Amino acid sequence: MDVDHAVILAQPYAGLEAQARGLAERAGLVPSVHALVARRPWHWLPAARWPAPLHAIAPLGQLPEGLVLGVGGVAAAVGAALRRQGRQVVQIQNPRMRFDRFDLVVANTHDEIVGANVLLSRNALHRVGPTVLAAAREVWAQHLAHLPRPLVAVLVGGSNGRFRLDLPTGQALAAQLAGIMRSERVGLALTPSRRTAPEVRAALAAALSPLGAWIWDMQGDNPYFGLLACADAIVVTADSVSMVSEAAATTVPVLVAPLPGRSRRIGLFLRTLQQAGRIRMFDGRLQHWPTEPLDDTPAVAHEMRRRLGMADPVAPRGLGHE
Repeated sequence: MDVDHAVILAQPYAGLEAQARGLAERAGLVPSVHALVARRPWHWLPAARWPAPLHAIAPLGQLPEGLVLGVGGVAAAVGAALRRQGRQVVQIQNPRMRFDRFDLVVANTHDEIVGANVLLSRNALHRVGPTVLAAAREVWAQHLAHLPRPLVAVLVGGSNGRFRLDLPTGQALAAQLAGIMRSERVGLALTPSRRTAPEVRAALAAALSPLGAWIWDMQGDNPYFGLLACADAIVVTADSVSMVSEAAATTVPVLVAPLPGRSRRIGLFLRTLQQAGRIRMFDGRLQHWPTEPLDDTPAVAHEMRRRLGMADPVAPRGLGHE
């Protein structure tokens, strides 16, 4: 096996790919991404029920040598099939099938799973680290230099199966953000996501742009890493474990804006970070407290290499594993 290469298998979603890229890069591996697209009629069935996963997806062709990193349920089915053919496979996220079908399973503590080959992380795996942030700061500091300090970065998600970010919720969030701009005289830079509804983006812009906020219009280069790198504080909506995890990997206070809805898993995740002192819930006030980055991704990467016998390990810090 080429120990310097990682073969990433995931459905074509940026969030899934980012988790695997983050793990690969922190482990010192060069990643190549191979998108998984289910074929008819198999796309109607859960991947765990596919009798022949390698025939249920569009042909992958000849995969390069290297460690296979699969992310998500479809990748779990394909990765298990590849492992039966002799590949070394690490599954990211709960595979919803027997863990012994993989060399390692990397999941989150809020997934509430245990196993001899399971590594647990308090946060979602991601690419945000000192090198990425320094590079983003180099590019974006000049674009945001006209804004007052302290600078509050706002990361806005959207409605999903667990939480709702509709127009009334967006208007309420906009009013809170406008309030801290007026009372604290802070600068504010906001980036919506692809999941943010157009009417919510419009409401945020209508309330905040007249006060001098910088709001990404979804055109040109994505400022996401730049906002993380340049912020003095971060407000992030509660719908996304990935966005909260990436914000928590910075050095600044992170305030999580609650949304209508409920998720046991995300609730457990947020409580873990609250108990660690890394985040607080946003109630319309800007709060400051001593903070340090919370990021288990490097520790997971080192432990993965040790478990797979890939190199002399660096002792992981802060890693929960069973």
